Amino acid sequence: MALITRISQNINMSLRLARPAALPISASAGDFLRHRHFSSVSDLLSNTSWHLPSPSSPIHTISVAHDRGHFSYSNLLDGEGRTSPTARFHVARDDLLHPLANGNKARKLDALLPLLRAYSATDVVTCGGCQSAHAAALAAVYCAEMHIRPNLLLRGEQPQVPTGYNLISLMFGNVTYASRSVYAHRSQMLYDHAKEVAGPDGLVVWADDLADSGWQEPESSDPSRRVVIVNEGAASAVALLGVIRLINFLSESSSFGNAHQVHVVVDAGTGTTAVGIALGALLLGLPWKVTAVMLADTIEVYREREKTLISEFERVQKLDLPIQDSSYAVDRILNWVERSQPRKFGKVLNGEIERCCKIAQQTAVPLDPMYTLAAWDLAASLSLDKSMDTEVLMVHTGGTLGMFGLAQRYPSSFSSHQGVSMI
Repeated sequence: MALITRISQNINMSLRLARPAALPISASAGDFLRHRHFSSVSDLLSNTSWHLPSPSSPIHTISVAHDRGHFSYSNLLDGEGRTSPTARFHVARDDLLHPLANGNKARKLDALLPLLRAYSATDVVTCGGCQSAHAAALAAVYCAEMHIRPNLLLRGEQPQVPTGYNLISLMFGNVTYASRSVYAHRSQMLYDHAKEVAGPDGLVVWADDLADSGWQEPESSDPSRRVVIVNEGAASAVALLGVIRLINFLSESSSFGNAHQVHVVVDAGTGTTAVGIALGALLLGLPWKVTAVMLADTIEVYREREKTLISEFERVQKLDLPIQDSSYAVDRILNWVERSQPRKFGKVLNGEIERCCKIAQQTAVPLDPMYTLAAWDLAASLSLDKSMDTEVLMVHTGGTLGMFGLAQRYPSSFSSHQGVSMI
């Protein structure tokens, strides 16, 4: 039988998300900030091993013109027009980190991948949708580089013609398609599959266990396979570290230094990136606000996941922070909102693909209608609010290869817009 470490806590993680959250104690963000000595955050970042050689992200500035309900954009390169009164917002171009594994996928794996290497992991088990950018990134680039076998559980049925992230996953990973009824119980599904991969002499651990200084591999174990489970979307405490590293870099840049009021906008799938941004701003003492556009769940689920991630982060990193205090303080910074046109996750509305094509032509910034377009629309809207004396920053979460899958579902959207003609 596989040796399982702290499996009960992790299996119940998804169950904890459904329970009502405890009410926060009477505290304020200011009280919490005074409680912490933030030099320890710097120590934490400086003593963490990273996969990305640098935390930097290219910053592009986008000008916004709005006329009777119609938007047009321009990418202000090399400082052009940055001092003009034109409405504008900034984009942290994390989509440029890597051609295949970029955006928040790379950030959330930044601190995890060195742990896998140090642990001598033989296998990774993770899950995602059929076009999961997370599963493809973990399998396609990072596991292949480290000679770790990626075992991917993808929701639904195999497409008739593999493309996009699904194609990348099939090329680099060991893919198993899971029915929607099985996938609904993600933690149990991941554990069962990891146990099968590990075999009778293998060891199964969860990603956060590797970051927990209190965890130790059983002394008597000499596993033939070391299998690490990574949650859907890398939603874990260790994933927050890479996002906090990005916020630390941004806070030291000339555009977003400590003296600046910054409103950060990001799209939210699992919500892990949004929590990491808000937690980073809190721990670094930044006067920033974070707005996350909800795409996949209800606000109750996102808020409960926020509390769970912060609780796990404190436990794993052994920070002396009262859980309820920090959850309460992050809640004052992080705001969860619906996208401008709410819809069931995965649905694309008429005209959205065409708008992504138009924005790409105007700014050279690729977007997709399922994720990044939602954050872009909010950032553009905020930039037009003349009452706001703040810089608006969109964190680009990548995922552009998802457009390959959408091209199969909506072929007419790519053949009917103004960029297409025949001679």
